[in-house]
Formats: sequence, C-alpha cells, structure tokens
Amino acid sequence: MKVAAIQMVSGISLDANLSEALRLLRQAAHDGAELAVLPEYFCFMGHQDADKLLIAETPGLGTVQDFLSDAARDLKMWIVGGTLPMATDDPTHAANASLAYTPRGENISRYDKIHLFRYDNGRESYDEASVLVAGETPTVFECKARDGQGWRVGQSVCYDLRFGELYRMLAADLLLVPAAFTHTTGQAHWEVLLRARAIENQAYVIASAQGGLHENGRRTWGHSMVIDPWGEVMAMQAEGSGVVLAELDMERLQNVRQQLPALQHRRL
Repeated sequence: MKVAAIQMVSGISLDANLSEALRLLRQAAHDGAELAVLPEYFCFMGHQDADKLLIAETPGLGTVQDFLSDAARDLKMWIVGGTLPMATDDPTHAANASLAYTPRGENISRYDKIHLFRYDNGRESYDEASVLVAGETPTVFECKARDGQGWRVGQSVCYDLRFGELYRMLAADLLLVPAAFTHTTGQAHWEVLLRARAIENQAYVIASAQGGLHENGRRTWGHSMVIDPWGEVMAMQAEGSGVVLAELDMERLQNVRQQLPALQHRRL
C-alpha cells in the first residue's frame, strides 16, 4: 500500500490552509497514494492558542470536516485529517481531534489527543491544557488497501510520541503521528522517538509534520517521514510543504515479526 505523509507550514487563514492541503492531497493521489496523513493543525495555526476555539467544530458539521470528507471521496483515498479543534461542553476548551475518512468520504474514526504538551525553557513556552481537553481513549481503525490487505492502524498525535505505553496498547501494524513538533524539541528528539516507536512495536510509522516558520512566529521542526518496522527511514522531507511517499509491505512487516519475535516475548 502506497502512503503519503503530508508536510505543511500552516498559517492563520483557514481557506488558504485548506487550499494548500487539497493541492498536496491531489499530488499524493496522482502519485498513487492510497492513504494520506495530514499534519497536526493542518487547517489552522493561529496567533495564539485560544484562536483555535474560534473554528472548533461539532461532530459531523463544519467546514474542515466537509473538506476532509469531500477530498477523500473525490480522490478515492483514505485521508487522516491531522488534527482539528472540536467543540466540547466547555466553550473555553476544545478537543484536538484526528479524524479518519474512507475513500467513500465516511468518517470511520476519531481520536482525541490524550497527552497535552507543556514546555518552558525560559525563552519559549507552551501549555496546551490551557485551551485543550485531553482525550481518554486509545483508538485504532481498519484500513483496507486496494489489494484487499487489511491494516490495523493506530492513531496518535504529536506529544503522544513520548509515551510508549500508548503504542503498546494500540498493537497496530501502522502507527500515525501527525504533529507540530517545535524546532527545539524536534531537533533533539523527533527522529529518535519515531524510530523507537517503530522498532519496539515492529510497525510502520507515518509521521506528518508542520515544518517551517509560521505566520504566528512559531517555528516547527518538520522532517515528515515514513519508517519501516525495522526502524529504517524510508522517505523524509526536512522543511516546507511537500508529500513524502513510501510503499508499505505487509510481508516485510510479518518477516520482521517472525525473525525477531519480540512482541511475543513481552512479560510485563
């Protein structure tokens, strides 16, 4: 199954972001991708965290959800919409939700980011909990490729990457990590954490990132990539908008798990 990790440098205009996302999704479809994963907050990176509350959508209703459904159906491709803010009962907080759509445009899965990022090195600081509500449910869905092969897909978002126990619970063939890693933390930890998650779970990883300098002054690390179950980086783009393509092979995954049956040797 050919897959695409979509990298963007999203800004403050919802329309402009969706237009760029569609351009990249069309490119991925043209290049034969069956599954495309957009980055975290592909639709909007506001001046401040609270700005995302202004575009929070309700389930099944909203511009971004319509966009994702229409794009998946029109391009006949599985699409995972990075993340978008979804409304909660508290108007001061939203959920950071990752939605998956089938090639028929049906929303098959929703995952709300469980781990909320907080960081302060004295020069830059972030606290997602100030406007986000943490999710509670590890989420997987079944993705059927055009050749009939089924893939168990585990969802996660950005900061989740630091919590290996989540990925163990997912027990997936393919792990998704849409993200907006900061340049500081990404430079230090992004690739090593992604490769670790692939190796310890003997699974493919699609990591779709924000990558560049944004209108709001934030700088994200980028380096979107696809990694195989042995921990090898199959394809990668450092910065800027683009499409990272790779071919997933179930036989390759099964061979890795058979030759080194570490998943069967777990005792805790």
